[in-house]
Amino acid sequence: MRDYELVAIISPEVDEEGMSKIVEKVTQSINSRGGAVEEIKDWGKRRLAYPVRKFMDAEYIVARFKLMPKAIKELEREIGASGDILRYLVVNVSG
Repeated sequence: MRDYELVAIISPEVDEEGMSKIVEKVTQSINSRGGAVEEIKDWGKRRLAYPVRKFMDAEYIVARFKLMPKAIKELEREIGASGDILRYLVVNVSG
């Protein structure tokens, strides 16, 4: 397994309960593929450098997790299908 970091930009229209559901969905997606979530940080609402789907502000979350490399594409496909996640980036942070 390798170490990865996910940064997700979430629509500002999502309320606190919706944020919890998104975090839970991401956690379940990683765990169902044999991975393990190490930590999830909520960076809160931040200003975007340019409009994304007509929004200038968005909520940020950062997740650090372990997962097999072959499962990353499936995870990215599932995250990308969420309408509330405006943008995301998965980065391999293994040395």
